Amino acid sequence: MNTLITGSNPDSISILTRALERRYHRVTSCEPGAGALEKMDRDNFSLIILSDFSEEAISFCRQVRAREFGKRYTIFAVVGKEHIDQLSRLLDADVDQYIVESLYDEQRLDVRLSFAEKMARNKEGQFLIEQKLRESEARARSILRTTVDAIITIDDKGTVRTFNRAAEELFQYKTSEVVGKNVKVLMPQPYRREHDDYISNYNRSGNRKIIGIGRDVTGKRKDGTTFPMYLAVSAVNVNGQRIYTGIIRDITEQRRLEQEVLRISEHERHRIGQDLHDGLGQMLTGISLINRSISKRLKDEEHPLADEVEDITIKVKEADEYARSLSRGLIPVEFEDNGLIAALERLNKHAAALFGIECNLEYNTNIQLEDTTSLIHLYRIAQEATSNAVKHGNASKVFIRLHADDHRVQLIIEDNGTGFSDNWEEQKGLGVRIMQFRARLVGANLEIRESDKGGAAIIVTLLSVGATYKLTEA
Repeated sequence: MNTLITGSNPDSISILTRALERRYHRVTSCEPGAGALEKMDRDNFSLIILSDFSEEAISFCRQVRAREFGKRYTIFAVVGKEHIDQLSRLLDADVDQYIVESLYDEQRLDVRLSFAEKMARNKEGQFLIEQKLRESEARARSILRTTVDAIITIDDKGTVRTFNRAAEELFQYKTSEVVGKNVKVLMPQPYRREHDDYISNYNRSGNRKIIGIGRDVTGKRKDGTTFPMYLAVSAVNVNGQRIYTGIIRDITEQRRLEQEVLRISEHERHRIGQDLHDGLGQMLTGISLINRSISKRLKDEEHPLADEVEDITIKVKEADEYARSLSRGLIPVEFEDNGLIAALERLNKHAAALFGIECNLEYNTNIQLEDTTSLIHLYRIAQEATSNAVKHGNASKVFIRLHADDHRVQLIIEDNGTGFSDNWEEQKGLGVRIMQFRARLVGANLEIRESDKGGAAIIVTLLSVGATYKLTEA
């Protein structure tokens, strides 16, 4: 161990040097002051011993402690009986321990130096740990400041602990405005209402609803506007307290591109449906009329081919009806007075005929969205949920409800089937993912839960804060 002895009493310095060298210390001695501080800059001392009391010794001790890493040194002071009344000043200068009577007792001095060594090692070890922690915290702060993703940490009560610069830019809040408040201030409904349930459920049971699972949610800025965001949450225990870290990415542009791709897809689907209806359908209708005329004339002439021509007429008519049926499937929503309602009524009739089930539709109003393709997304969700209820849930009854007011629109599809398995979130199929994808594009929240009718309930909630719609009479 490297030890510095500083003072002006040669007898005391000599006794301490011999005792320390017996304990295999590398000893350096000098008077307190600038020279001693320079030696500290060159050599890595762990233990400093003040060989005697003096004003210079007290000043030197204060200078050591005032340095950047001054707390890392262990300082012992030798105090003669004539200076016992100065102990309070030494302690005030932040001396760790003192030696009074044991200087001239070799055995007792050895015990005191052993204690000094132990304290020095402990202090040095603690200093290294704290230095590594400071470096780690500095790196973490640097990452938090410079990362392009918003990073927020909260405690197990939902209180915000940290809020990085990217989060400030994304949510338009300053850190001081958010730290100490509940993270729900950054959420619109229904996420605000669900948030405490998620945390309490995880704290109580360890059941992961959002922890460790990335998901798309909606954020709320300071000015009240909302935006789609991707949220990944992790949990860690720090000093017995659970801390949650959320990494957030604004996916507004991604959603815009996805909506554009689906808009083009729906436009192409609409064009094909229109061509089937106005092109192929009209041609088949014309052929059917011509065949009917020929069949009538052949019958009048009692021609032997009259029945075969009649069969052709029937087949062409069936092909015409099939083409028009395909057209209606490709263009499910006519944006007229009862566009969505009419499409849902057709969906019920088609499902009842195709699957042999009972379908019920209930509504209190009709809606018109600013982006008309969103109506198709709602229809497709109902279509997929109905199909899943029969194919995977073995349902015999499906109930569709459309309820809306000035605050929200809710589309609920329930069935009396077997419902979803307990681990459906980990094993969700393509149909569920597509429904969730369509709900996100509309700006809606899609929830899957057990229905009081025995099967599954798919609930799509579209808030007025996230979409522009108007209500019309059904």
